[in-house]
Amino acid sequence: MSTISIDQVEKTIDITCDTVIRNEKYFSDLDGLAGDGDFGTSLATGFKVIKKELPEIDKSAIGAMLLKISMICSKHVGGSSGPIWGTGFMRAGMVAKGLEELTYQNLVDMLGSAIEGIVARGGAKRGDKTLLDALWPIHDKMQEMDGSDLGAVLAAITAEADKAIDETRTLIAHRGRASQVGQRSADTPDPGIVGIATILYDWCKVYGVDYSPNAKELNR
Repeated sequence: MSTISIDQVEKTIDITCDTVIRNEKYFSDLDGLAGDGDFGTSLATGFKVIKKELPEIDKSAIGAMLLKISMICSKHVGGSSGPIWGTGFMRAGMVAKGLEELTYQNLVDMLGSAIEGIVARGGAKRGDKTLLDALWPIHDKMQEMDGSDLGAVLAAITAEADKAIDETRTLIAHRGRASQVGQRSADTPDPGIVGIATILYDWCKVYGVDYSPNAKELNR
């Protein structure tokens, strides 16, 4: 595969900002089914700042850009999402330190490090019904593939996140505000997992990757 440039990383982050901002109310409505209903607003508040500051952020290296985004998330994303998303970007940025382009293995390592950081920060386990239940299978799938066709990789990991929405739907949440309502958190989608899947699905649409979603949260 060809390497991924700083410009391409910046474009993908900008797409992500647009997705989060556009779905602010929808993600909050999903969160309101079992949580406190602020996930979408919390996330969008930070990503609006990222969108605004992205053109001026230091792009001397990919790591520097991601570390700045980490700082914005930690400062401006509210609730538990700020530390979680901030940690994820920080750990990915540390792996990309000094790099002006990324190989496929860099991407795999960045996601792996982000997951490790989020686990250490929040203590979630598989099946706790958090965004990690999407990120873990995504990382597993990426490790199975050689990265020679990034479009195929994107379709495959979008499918993993899509599948995670339904596979975790009936679970009882064990982390976050939803964990406080016990059984009532079952039969509701986790907004973090839906968020990851929605971001990836939008990447597919922008980059011309054919993908037909299954979960009703992506078919709207």
